Amino acid sequence: MNRVGARNAITDVPGLKVGNAGDFGLRSGVTVLLPDQPAVAAVDLRGGGTGTRETVLLDPVATVERVDAIVFSGGSAFGLDAASGVTGWLAAQGRGYRVGDAIVPIVPAAILFDLQNGGDKDWGETSPYSQFGRRAVAAAALECELGNVGAGIGATAGPLKGGLGSASLLLSSGITIGALAAVNPLGSVVMPGSPVFWAWAFERDGEFGGQKPPGRPPEDLDYSFPNEAAQNTTLVAVATDAALTKAQAQRVAIMAQDGMARAIRPVHTPLDGDVLFVVSTAKRPLRDPVMDVARIGMHAADCVARAIARGVYEAESLGQARSYRESFL
Repeated sequence: MNRVGARNAITDVPGLKVGNAGDFGLRSGVTVLLPDQPAVAAVDLRGGGTGTRETVLLDPVATVERVDAIVFSGGSAFGLDAASGVTGWLAAQGRGYRVGDAIVPIVPAAILFDLQNGGDKDWGETSPYSQFGRRAVAAAALECELGNVGAGIGATAGPLKGGLGSASLLLSSGITIGALAAVNPLGSVVMPGSPVFWAWAFERDGEFGGQKPPGRPPEDLDYSFPNEAAQNTTLVAVATDAALTKAQAQRVAIMAQDGMARAIRPVHTPLDGDVLFVVSTAKRPLRDPVMDVARIGMHAADCVARAIARGVYEAESLGQARSYRESFL
């Protein structure tokens, strides 16, 4: 029988750590997913306003097979500097893709927009994100903090405070799947006028409050968009210890994107930069390269929906952004 992992976090996948850094005065930060060894990776981009680094090389036809870290950052385009800090730290550790005597860490990254959340963004010509990245990767550990940490510090989720969420599932086959989400969408994660998460049907062990709809979903499913759609994008990483090729990982990424649609409404809007990475630590060989990939993708989508809901459920109020628990509980 499938069950939640010991930490109910992406770090239940053997060989992975997560690190966070940020500044509450700035109301922004960085999250790093760090594999112990270079890991096979893929990406699926669905948002209309993505900001990324080194995602093209994750195409199955590209030469480089593995990555050394994945970075989520606030700060919009400024946040892409976070990957430079992570790259420098990894190079100093002798970790990266070797080309002769050179070492080039492979660090794909994606950013969310949190520039108008009330924090002090007056950093002058040099943003702090490179240092955030360096601090986050150096702090990487098995414990995966949730809510107002890392890239989730300045996040908002529609009318609620967003945050960093994670979830995991250990399949009866022995394969582990985990998801990590920096939740900052234009859309809402709860049903209109209700504390019920759109992802309620996928909840495990009351991990985001156990709220269930009283009957059928509300009849009025319209959504009141804010006058200024300024704080958007959900960033997700899915990980598994199943041994996937880049092409198989990309298929899992495509399937796992459905988890965003199960948890956020609307999703993939013109100003959301929604990105989903898949990482394989390749600890367990597949028994059936078709059906195993289909099953991993199916459960990965569920983990994504759960991680998104948990990111909002665990967040605390910050500035004018009220938390889910303050709003409903």
